[in-house]
Amino acid sequence: MEAIVKTIFPFAVVSIGILLAFQGVLMIVAYTVLAERKVLGWMQGRIGPNRVGPWGIAQPFADLFKFIFKEDIVPDKSTKFVYFLAPIVALTCALMPIVVYPFGPAITTIDWSFLPYGLGEGITQLPMTIARIDVGVLYVLGITSVGVYGIALAGWSSNNKYSLMGGLRSSAQMISYELAMGASVIGVVMLAGTLELGGIIAAQSGSMFKWYIIPQFIGFIVFLIAAFAETNRIPFDLPEAETELVAGFHTEYSALKFALFFMAEYVNMFTVSVMIVTLFLGGWYIPGLSLIFEVGSIPYALVSHIGFIGNICAFLFLYIWIRCTLPRFRFDQLMNFGWKFLLPVALANVILTIIVVYFLNR
Repeated sequence: MEAIVKTIFPFAVVSIGILLAFQGVLMIVAYTVLAERKVLGWMQGRIGPNRVGPWGIAQPFADLFKFIFKEDIVPDKSTKFVYFLAPIVALTCALMPIVVYPFGPAITTIDWSFLPYGLGEGITQLPMTIARIDVGVLYVLGITSVGVYGIALAGWSSNNKYSLMGGLRSSAQMISYELAMGASVIGVVMLAGTLELGGIIAAQSGSMFKWYIIPQFIGFIVFLIAAFAETNRIPFDLPEAETELVAGFHTEYSALKFALFFMAEYVNMFTVSVMIVTLFLGGWYIPGLSLIFEVGSIPYALVSHIGFIGNICAFLFLYIWIRCTLPRFRFDQLMNFGWKFLLPVALANVILTIIVVYFLNR
């Protein structure tokens, strides 16, 4: 019995961690959708959802059940296997980066000796990260880049000219803005000396003035703009562009498959917000918190986690604010802006950072 428990215990702990992380992210995504509808309503002089539950707080679950029970319409001449696969690819690639995000500092003050069968032996901390990968930044950029295949495949497999144009637009946007986004991260990596997300946060700890938004402000702005294009949000939502392409790549999608695309977009918004906070705003580090709580204690980790989520919610609100404020670009304007302005600025920032780091390390 003891051998069985010791074999199962590590898998159970990891499974519980994965479940909590993904469930938490999906709840944030659900209420981001509600917040967007409410905030847009207030900004436009409307009320917004307020019928399902107190103040409309149950609206996301009502929408989910509606998507589940709606009729699933599949175009006759679509490439059905790819048509069904595309939303799964989009959502999977949006969710996978969550496993490497450090949502808070490790808890080191718990005594695990109370666990039976000696399971607590050798456990010195409870990390707030599912998996620590030495190349976490590359992992996130790589996985999020693959997500465009879901949109491109959806546009092609639907056998609809508007869907195909939306998929092609998304591919062109990804090529244009992925370069600028990657270049904007290089400066942070050079300053931190690591590609591991926890290490980047550690390099910014100790003082608010160590946050990389200060020396890498240009990189921060470039990353933020590229993030709007990567997530296909206004003013860069050309792959959908209701006024031109009906609904773009998901024109032919309905019911639960449409809901998967919908969720993928908002999960991508969350993913990008986490990256911005981690790379440029010190991640979960809160200045002065160590003077109030013991580092490694549960209260310290809990408050740090809440602060981290608060920063993420601020950027999610920025997405909503921009949607209500700015008009959509024309596609030629979007491409010109990406290639002729954003990419040169990102490369200039990399060159400037190289010069500064070289002279600092001499």
